[in-house]
Amino acid sequence: MNRPLVYIIVLTWNGKADTIECLNFLQHVEYQNFKIVVVDNGSTDGTCEAIKKQFPVVELVANKENLRFAGGNNVGMQYALQNGAEYVLLLNNDTVVDKHFLKNLLEVASTNPGIGMVGPKIYYFTDKQRLWYAGGKIVWWKGLVSHVGIREVDHGQYDEIKETDYITGCCILVKRSVIESIGMLDERYFIYGEDADWCVRTTRKGFNLVYVPASVIWHKVSVSAGGHLSWFKNWNKLKSTLRFFARYAAWHQWITIPFGLSIGILMSIIKIKNADTD
Repeated sequence: MNRPLVYIIVLTWNGKADTIECLNFLQHVEYQNFKIVVVDNGSTDGTCEAIKKQFPVVELVANKENLRFAGGNNVGMQYALQNGAEYVLLLNNDTVVDKHFLKNLLEVASTNPGIGMVGPKIYYFTDKQRLWYAGGKIVWWKGLVSHVGIREVDHGQYDEIKETDYITGCCILVKRSVIESIGMLDERYFIYGEDADWCVRTTRKGFNLVYVPASVIWHKVSVSAGGHLSWFKNWNKLKSTLRFFARYAAWHQWITIPFGLSIGILMSIIKIKNADTD
């Protein structure tokens, strides 16, 4: 059986405890040809020292400053491609993974050369059967980029492999040929939106995006951004969403985008508040 070389890129910034836990889970992944590279975005909490001590086989790239999500992951992708990666997997440091997650992603990605990116089913870390991501959708006339199934309890309702509009950068497996075709993440996004932009560029080059429910991980949502309702998260998410739709939406979709975007933000805040009080 062909086992292509996969580089798993774990980006971190002052997230030592989460990164160590993530790496502990990655040690048990059942796939025989992968390497892990941690890209540190200028941490000051001893992350690099801890990784060197506890995980000597993990490759470490230490940036002198915080290059944020796009810049840091681009450094990791460049490193991976230079070292022969056939696939690159971006993985948030605030995740833990099922031991079969990578094998299940690869099984689907390898079935068709037209598949460019694949992503797993993602649960909330604090509620192991509550979904955070089960596919993604972009509704152009609403100005909406959203997760299918978010906050639903999983009853198997999203257990079908399917094409999707968008794969979250929390965990996304990308073929080398796609990166070489469309380029890396757009560093003009301050934070948020880079993954959706990458996905749209992928589909507009003729590649498919596929959701793989047999691949499972758990996510400590918004740890680095200060939580669900932090000012930092919501303000930057709004700016990035506007940048994204300004770049890709048709002119006539802007007739309704401002209204849809406003309603979407309001409904999202209401849902999160209700979920936090349940």
